[in-house]
Amino acid sequence: MTLASLADAPAAAEWRSLVEKTLKGQPLDTLVSATAEGLPIAPLYLPGEGPRTVLALPARDAERPWDLRAGVAHPDPARANADLLADLKGGAASGLVRIDPTGATGVALGSAAGLETALKDVILEIAPIALDAGFLGPQAADWLAGVARGSPAARLNFHMDPLGALAAAGASPGPVESHLVSAATVAARLAARHPQAGLFLASGRVVHEAGGGEAAELAFAAASAVAYARAAVRAGLSMEEAWGGIWLGLSADADYFVTLAKVRAARAVWARLTDACGVKVPARIEARSSHRMLAARDAWTNMLRLGAACAGAAMGGADAIVLGTFTDPLGLPTAFARRQSRNTQLVLMEEAHIGRVADPAAGAGYVESLTDAIARAAWARFQALEAAGGVIAALESGLVLRQAEEAAEARAAAGEPRIVGVTAFPPEAEAPIEVETAAPVPAAAPDARLPGPDTTCPALVPVRLSQAWEPR
Repeated sequence: MTLASLADAPAAAEWRSLVEKTLKGQPLDTLVSATAEGLPIAPLYLPGEGPRTVLALPARDAERPWDLRAGVAHPDPARANADLLADLKGGAASGLVRIDPTGATGVALGSAAGLETALKDVILEIAPIALDAGFLGPQAADWLAGVARGSPAARLNFHMDPLGALAAAGASPGPVESHLVSAATVAARLAARHPQAGLFLASGRVVHEAGGGEAAELAFAAASAVAYARAAVRAGLSMEEAWGGIWLGLSADADYFVTLAKVRAARAVWARLTDACGVKVPARIEARSSHRMLAARDAWTNMLRLGAACAGAAMGGADAIVLGTFTDPLGLPTAFARRQSRNTQLVLMEEAHIGRVADPAAGAGYVESLTDAIARAAWARFQALEAAGGVIAALESGLVLRQAEEAAEARAAAGEPRIVGVTAFPPEAEAPIEVETAAPVPAAAPDARLPGPDTTCPALVPVRLSQAWEPR
């Protein structure tokens, strides 16, 4: 088959003329829009025009193009274990255990024995396990390594992220620099036993959940990655080992084109960072579905948003995707809600086959232009964070919060958003939705406090976009 040459394509002026005929005299420029961060979105992209981002993508398995990662956060470790095993038997490839000794926001455990209960019968050599433990990250990493019993084949992601924990809480128990050193020391020790393990998670999700835009989210993730790499090298790891132990954490939003472009832009920013450090390490990206996009009102419509978010992350090339449940704003998910979350990914993977093509949006003018714009804006914001003294100083000064607030304010100034089931097509009567309830039993846990004064910063408080239109 011979493909038409671009030389035979209509000229740009012809394209624009045809489009403007449908606008009844209005110029094409009146259709230009922008993201919350002011990145332009044109109404028409022409063949051969605009930037092109060439990504060095890792090979993808045709049958399992990304890691379907199931999150568990039930406060009861035994119930969390049952949920995780059901997810793995139902098609998930790995698990993410959120740890909170109080049981308020995660599994109530505070020891290796508690984690062993949560991971009972999970074969770590087959099913990778990731952690989300906040300031308890170094201790939890040791617990997970203990559960793995030193097996070098165990596929572990310790995901230590004290900077994300500081940004979310607004304070650290002791100097955050000490937490960074502690995490790096544990990372260097465990990397010798588990060379393929993920050591740190440089996540920008806290910025997204506080209302921030794509560039600010990616800039914070990049600045965190630099801080973790520096700490790991000081702890004794080589530059390749340090960068190779870092995952990028991003949010996946209902605007699947923006999510797709953001994940692509993350690879471009990562390549520039690692090139500057003289290493060639491919990015590993974990995308988690946005919580801010979910609605408590007519929560059934969250299924639409979660499906779109997953599609965007998968087509953007995320290595692992953690999809929440449609009942998350209401309470703990039932078995049905968890199955629906798994099956959303399985349908997109095994029936829609959206992972069969590497970088399927490559060459599309809209996606290429948006990828380039997000990457450039993220790099500029990353440079601003570094110029402010690094990510810790930028958090303390409020610069990170201001970057998030700029997008949130622009979004609010744009007027009432179209949220299906809330501001658009609200139901006359809501169908009841079941959720699980649990009475958390706090677990004894080691004190995460380290010697010295607390580090404080303006907290990045999460907010859901639909909250203003929901009953209080």
